[in-house]
Amino acid sequence: MKIKRHASVLGLVVAGALALAACGDETAPPASGGGNQSASNTGATVQCGGKKALKASGSSAQANAMTRFVAAYEAKCSDFTLNYNSNGSGAGVSEFLGKQTDFGGSDSPLDAAKGEVDKAKTRCDGNAAWNLPAVFGPIAITYNVPGVDGLALDAATIAKIFSGGITTWNDPAIAALNSGKTLTGDKIVVLFRSDESGTTDNFQKYLDAASKGAWAKGTGKKFNGGVGEGAKGNEGTSAAIKSTKGAITYNEWSFAKKQSLQIAKVVNSGGGDAVELSASSAGKAIEGAKVKGTGNDLVLDLNSIYATTTQGAYPLVLAAYEIVCSKYTDADTGKAVKAFLSVAVSDGQTGLEDNGYIPLPKAFQDKLVTAINAVA
Repeated sequence: MKIKRHASVLGLVVAGALALAACGDETAPPASGGGNQSASNTGATVQCGGKKALKASGSSAQANAMTRFVAAYEAKCSDFTLNYNSNGSGAGVSEFLGKQTDFGGSDSPLDAAKGEVDKAKTRCDGNAAWNLPAVFGPIAITYNVPGVDGLALDAATIAKIFSGGITTWNDPAIAALNSGKTLTGDKIVVLFRSDESGTTDNFQKYLDAASKGAWAKGTGKKFNGGVGEGAKGNEGTSAAIKSTKGAITYNEWSFAKKQSLQIAKVVNSGGGDAVELSASSAGKAIEGAKVKGTGNDLVLDLNSIYATTTQGAYPLVLAAYEIVCSKYTDADTGKAVKAFLSVAVSDGQTGLEDNGYIPLPKAFQDKLVTAINAVA
């Protein structure tokens, strides 16, 4: 999935988004193509300029957010654009490290144990690379069981399904969580991401943190469950589950919403009622996230989300990182990357809920603005 939108194509969408933003800030400057422009409601300053057409690739989980970011960028900085290839987090990191792109998108930060941090420093000509969490997106547990809406699951049950321990929809563990629902003995068809995926990594990290030992398959960008059928990208899994009766998978929320898929409620580590996925319930979990990176490298400790015990908090939320050089040897590239990200964390946040994302909490927005302002 490649994203390259021009203002003429998305004019109505952008106009609506900017109009909504303007309602909350009557002094906001109009969109134009140059000069210093204050990004709405943040301390970021957008200096349009530099490289006319940026290239980035990676996380398919943030693809729909990127569409909005690009539209907002083109509205703010006329004659500038970004081409984003939604080819998965593994490819996004690889292409950034190989200097094929100007920045990468990944649902997992650079992995020092795999040498990615050192490789990124080499790619950035001796300058450190930073992981900037610009997109928060819940992961939906989606399924295709006609007549059974609002299915409730907990981490242990999900872990057993995706590792082959539970194989039919009327298994006692599922039935115990769904009193009053009629469950058939149909076989469960597990679908997983066949490509290296940050969504898979986050999903497995959630199971590892919250399933109380039921998940013993480890984590990583490759699915380790050992059962099921693979499909490429969020695009592939969301399309496959829609046509496969009895199937279950994990999708970034925006794809689940776009395809009108059935979404399970999830019981978090605090027990109690199963929590329906919504912007509000995911936002409650995000509020508890902690930064474990140093300085402007904003790597998050997501275990504080996955194992949340907060009542009404939906625990399965990923952060999509934009992986950038802290300093670019080519000044034009650095200037354009800085401008794009400044727009993404400000005007680009308008309307994200409609696409299945959680607008940046103020605390994270402030940290991001500080980091983006430091990019050179």
